[in-house]
Amino acid sequence: MKSTLALIVSLVLFIVLGSGFYTIDETEQVIITQFGKPVDEPVVQAGLHWKTPFIQTVNRIENRVLEWDGDSTPMTTKNKVFVMVNAFARWEISDPLVFYRQLTDENRALSRLNGIIGSEMRIVIAKHDFIEAVRTTKDRKVVRDGPAPEVGAAISTAEARIGVLPAIQNGRGELEAEIFANAAPKVKELGIRLLDVRLKRIDYDASVSTSIYQRMISERQQIADRYRSEGAGEAAKINGERERDLATIESEAYRKVQELEGTADAKATEIYAKAYNQTPDAAQLFEFKQTMEAYKKLITSDTTMVFTTDSELFRYLKSSNPQPKAAAGASVEITPMNKLPTLLEVGR
Repeated sequence: MKSTLALIVSLVLFIVLGSGFYTIDETEQVIITQFGKPVDEPVVQAGLHWKTPFIQTVNRIENRVLEWDGDSTPMTTKNKVFVMVNAFARWEISDPLVFYRQLTDENRALSRLNGIIGSEMRIVIAKHDFIEAVRTTKDRKVVRDGPAPEVGAAISTAEARIGVLPAIQNGRGELEAEIFANAAPKVKELGIRLLDVRLKRIDYDASVSTSIYQRMISERQQIADRYRSEGAGEAAKINGERERDLATIESEAYRKVQELEGTADAKATEIYAKAYNQTPDAAQLFEFKQTMEAYKKLITSDTTMVFTTDSELFRYLKSSNPQPKAAAGASVEITPMNKLPTLLEVGR
């Protein structure tokens, strides 16, 4: 009987002591409540701790950095662009007692963060243009080869604006900082320390995506057409320069040929003059040969010439030993050209 009583007392004592001791991990902190109300200060030191059995309850709260990942939410930018914005944040429980009194658990905390961060994000996005939310770099430049000056001057102002990037006054980073600055004081009242807020994804709303894509295609097509226009203009310029250079080269070559021929003819004439002016017979032979060359160029076998006896050019057709020019008014003689070879032979 005594052994049974001792066993029962030991069992009750074990249960009481077992319900009174609890452990805390390094990743958590504890709020002790009694009849639903917190008592004392939060327990944050890891190890073995004691509470009043059956009366007090252990409420464990995370002591690590937590994540808030918002859903894609439709919003409108300052320039009336409908977008779907998705953001995330990092937060931690800085005041466990306030957190427990205000929210009790993490699920309620996430719900409140949805409302606070989502509201501030909607306000900030509505104050800025779409480009401010998707870009951070402020000193952006168009990466492209500039057109040739002559071609670029011919491009219209409307076409030239296609490759101009809109200026960014703030940028995505400053928008995120503004959302964080507005939301942090509000969540602090809930015992939460907001560590960071980032815009994860921004997409066009499905209702405007098609029109946006069509506009992008149109703009790319205009840029492609401008490149083709610049290329055609540059090709025309190159072809024009080539034709001009070719004409210059041909003209210069012809001029040099004429100069060389003139110099050669002058030199040949000088040599002939020196050779044939040595005696009267040589001079007469030179005159005869020159006349024969003229015949060869002027007369064919089908040619009929009409000339007077005063013609100096055809005096060798009348006689192989021509006399001085006949008196004016001499009779006209018609010589058929088929007799010219015989006359030329006689002249020789």
